[in-house]
Amino acid sequence: MDFLPLFLGDSVAIFVISVIGFAFHGSALARVWSTFLPLLVGWALIAPWLGLYHPTVFTRIPQAWRAGLAALLAAPIAGTLRAWWLNSAVLPVFVGVLGATAALGMILWRAWWAWRAGKRV
Repeated sequence: MDFLPLFLGDSVAIFVISVIGFAFHGSALARVWSTFLPLLVGWALIAPWLGLYHPTVFTRIPQAWRAGLAALLAAPIAGTLRAWWLNSAVLPVFVGVLGATAALGMILWRAWWAWRAGKRV
């Protein structure tokens, strides 16, 4: 299976996580890019190292935890890139909350993907 549809799904999931975060705080959704793009870059750097695009991982629900770990590891990268982009300081609380919420969202998304992949087999 080609990993491009899965990466596109990951991108949509990260975008939805970013939008929910901004909506939760009542922030302007136009600024969602300042969180989405850095988190996507962090994800793209970390996810392949954890094997998240290997069929033995993305087709098994018990392996969904790896997506959570990838999100937790991507959050500091995202926080640093976001701070650089916005010319501000890296906020540890923001990085922690981003990592936790992204981990939860990505675990749910990847578990659903694995469930759907299992039904196609």
